[in-house]
Amino acid sequence: MKSAILALDQGTTSSRAIVFDHAGAIRTVAQKEFKQFYPQAGWVEHDPLEIWQTQLATAREALAKAGLKAADIAAIGITNQRETTVVWDRQTGAPIHNAIVWQDRRTAGFCDELRRAGHAGLVQQKAGLVIDAYFSGSKLRWILDHVPGARDRARRGELAFGTIDTWLLWNLTGGALHVTDPSNASRTMLFNLRTGAWDDELLRLLDVPREVLPSVRSSSEVYGETAKGLFDASVPIAGIAGDQQAALFGQNCFTRGLAKNTYGTGCFMLMNIGPTPAPSKHQLITTVAWQAGGQTDFALEGSVFIGGAVVQWLRDGLGLVKSSAEIEALAATVPDCGGVYLVPAFAGLGAPHWDQYARGTMTGITRGTTAGHIARAALEGIAFQVGDVLDVMKQDSGIAMNELRVDGGACANNLLMQFQADILQVPVVRPKVIETTALGAAYLAGLATGFWKNRDEVHRAWQAERTFAPQMTADAAAHRRSRWAEALKRARDWEEHSSVKASAP
Repeated sequence: MKSAILALDQGTTSSRAIVFDHAGAIRTVAQKEFKQFYPQAGWVEHDPLEIWQTQLATAREALAKAGLKAADIAAIGITNQRETTVVWDRQTGAPIHNAIVWQDRRTAGFCDELRRAGHAGLVQQKAGLVIDAYFSGSKLRWILDHVPGARDRARRGELAFGTIDTWLLWNLTGGALHVTDPSNASRTMLFNLRTGAWDDELLRLLDVPREVLPSVRSSSEVYGETAKGLFDASVPIAGIAGDQQAALFGQNCFTRGLAKNTYGTGCFMLMNIGPTPAPSKHQLITTVAWQAGGQTDFALEGSVFIGGAVVQWLRDGLGLVKSSAEIEALAATVPDCGGVYLVPAFAGLGAPHWDQYARGTMTGITRGTTAGHIARAALEGIAFQVGDVLDVMKQDSGIAMNELRVDGGACANNLLMQFQADILQVPVVRPKVIETTALGAAYLAGLATGFWKNRDEVHRAWQAERTFAPQMTADAAAHRRSRWAEALKRARDWEEHSSVKASAP
């Protein structure tokens, strides 16, 4: 009997491998960091070969630590940092340029040109996205334009493009498969959500030759097996999903209206909106959640720029705490925020406000304000931002949300989770296994190979560790959110106003 699933979780700063058993519990974890390259201001690159080498090394290490052989593994599932772009030679497998990372802004000027030319509506209608350097399409175009001979070679079919899932699958199969799934394809600005295929009009818009693109297969099926020599036996590769969509699946958000929030450096919120893609009226992203069991599910996605990073600022910038884990105890030294509101718009505001000129602001400070009040206001500021995004998700989808499922490092903070439940006025559910990104990839692979028979069996494996029920009255929550809205007004357009004043005679 196959006893486990191996999930490969390829992230922005490290490659990880996690072995899960049939109960959905973690057997072992292996992790290796890799180098970040910053060739110019705003540019971020990775070495694709180092990504592959660290991912393979962690897979082998995780199996060894678990005392397992490859023959014991039912399947491999892949989840990945999204939008990061690799182009390589089909014959040699050698990358023609470093990977351009999702954070990279080198194509922002080209994206501005597309918006000025009036293409925003077309891209949102077809791809469900806003035009932004974040997505893969403009990064791919840049590589084809800036590596000598690349565009001609791409047209001749000599080059292959892929996001990190595709790059890993290519290497795992010894170059036999050039494949992605719809969750990753939908992050390229080249994929039509309604047809479920690469779109000729979008390809022309970004000047990308079709010959370079991978085939799109479902998120849960057996794509092939690992090449000989990688492990002591061949293992089926059977699941692929981008990291945030994998987390949505790992949280068992299988039905329309279920939503999850990942509390990391920023916050990523996704809501399952079912089998029909709905355009957002509030500049949220419409994305493929996954394609599995013969059906494509879609999600609305909103990003908060500063989540857990505000705690890092309190630690490193202000020195209020020595470790991030201390923030909850400091915030608990006061019964409430004492009228202090902290808007952590250090890099502007993301969804749903989209104000690049906003800056961090603290309001309501008096002589009685303590470090505890500031710590509490910082945590509450994370929760308020999440509330703002989920409000517009409900408006865009027309779905009344009954609970929010949470994961990521900061979800361990009980004070933050309780306040999140209070201001949302819905229960916040924290699972026993908070490694939901890797777990989602494992579920997708396990369902494709019969390791789990169906989603009902997966659902029985998923367990809540704690549910935070709202304790604040609806009136009190509404009052707190109205005060937050006032604080937001004071943070808005700050840089723009200050530059105008600075240039005034």
